[in-house]
Formats: sequence, structure tokens, C-alpha cells
Amino acid sequence: MLVLASSSPRRRELLALAGFAFTVSPALIAEELRAGESPIGYVTRLAREKAEAVWSRHSAQDREDDARMVLGADTTVVAADGQILEKPLDEAHAARMLRLLSGTTHQVITGVALVSSAGVEVAAEVTYVTMLTLSDAEIAEYLAAGESMDKAGAYAIQGRAARWVPRIHGCYFNVMGLPLALVSSMIEGARVRAEMGQRTAASI
Repeated sequence: MLVLASSSPRRRELLALAGFAFTVSPALIAEELRAGESPIGYVTRLAREKAEAVWSRHSAQDREDDARMVLGADTTVVAADGQILEKPLDEAHAARMLRLLSGTTHQVITGVALVSSAGVEVAAEVTYVTMLTLSDAEIAEYLAAGESMDKAGAYAIQGRAARWVPRIHGCYFNVMGLPLALVSSMIEGARVRAEMGQRTAASI
């Protein structure tokens, strides 16, 4: 059984789009950047903490489910000047983020962690996103539409902000919050390792 350790509706939609059967069990952990932490270090740490928290919670409830896998993920945006942009605190904060991204190429980084009976696998995906130069009027209109407040970097590429993105380099789904090809490879690898372990145990 695959468990998604996230309350993100976008991650749920993407996993379903890829054909995975899963349940949702959000992790309740503090998401705070540590001093001196790199963007990749930050998102992979949070992804692992989320997955391990949910793994521990479910293991306490059902110790017999050896097929369980828990998927954790965390996404952040890194501006061209190196600033890490998380979810905005308010509209003024969102506007500052969008002005920072305007007319530049930024990075979207998602950390992914998969916890199973075989252990923990952690990886990260980086996508480069180029954004057009935005006017104050465009930013104000976008904020009024309400897409900014729960998004890292204050925009959603699958929404109205799509008209501002002439090109990306890397995984599109990563910009939405979950790099599907990477996640699929991790899940398939974990399943193969679990099956090999079961066959080995049965032959002993």
C-alpha cells in the first residue's frame, strides 16, 4: 500500500494521474529552514521527515503490513539571486516574490523520500523555469485571483501563471510539486527490492 504523506491536492492529483492507488496521511511537522541549509538539503530533509513521521504512525497501528510504502515530498523555489522562496505569508509577501521572479530564470526543487520496510530512499529534482517580465498590474490581477497563497514562489504553473512561462528546462510536473518520473522509478525500485527480499526469505 502506498501512503502519501502530504495534504497537497496537487500531489494527490498527480499521483492519481500516474495511475497509482494510494491513501493520504498528512505529516504534521515544522517546515523551517535551518541556518546555512542548502535548498536541496532543505527539501530532502523535510521530505524525509514527513515520510518517516507517517511511517512511524502507521507502523504503530499495523505492524504486519510489510508492503507499505510512504511517500514524502517538499517543494521550494530558488530565485535567481539564491533566495529560497517558500509559501507567502500574505499578499504583500507574494507580490515581492513575483517581482523577484519577474524577468528571470529560477529553480524549482522538489525533495522526495520513500520509506518502506527496506529502508529510506531520498532524491531531488531540479527544474529551471523562465518567467516573463511582469507589470505591477499583472501581479495585482494575479493576486486577486487567489492562486498565490499556498504555493512556493507564490505562483502555480498549471494556473493563470502559465501565460508568463515561455520555457522550462526539466520536469514540468516537478514545478507542480511532484516529479512523476522520479517518483515512479523510486516506487518501482522499492517494489522490486521487496519482491526479491520475499523470494530470498522464502528460499531460506
